[in-house]
Amino acid sequence: MKGLEELLTWIARGLVDEPDAVRVERIDEGDVVVLRLHVADGDVGKVIGRHGRVARALRTVARSAGARGDRRLQLEIAD
Repeated sequence: MKGLEELLTWIARGLVDEPDAVRVERIDEGDVVVLRLHVADGDVGKVIGRHGRVARALRTVARSAGARGDRRLQLEIAD
């Protein structure tokens, strides 16, 4: 899971104007692992993308990585 957190951080830093504000918080909730992606207020739209396409792609990456494990992964985008 640590590798996935680093991957999401790396991808998000490439998308935003303030890469130092990017961080991924891990929250364990039973059989679900929530990865909360924090970005600067002005960068939320860049991480979500037009019609949510970038956010959907990031969530697909998280779910695909979680498919190998026994727990479900969920990605949330926060400012």
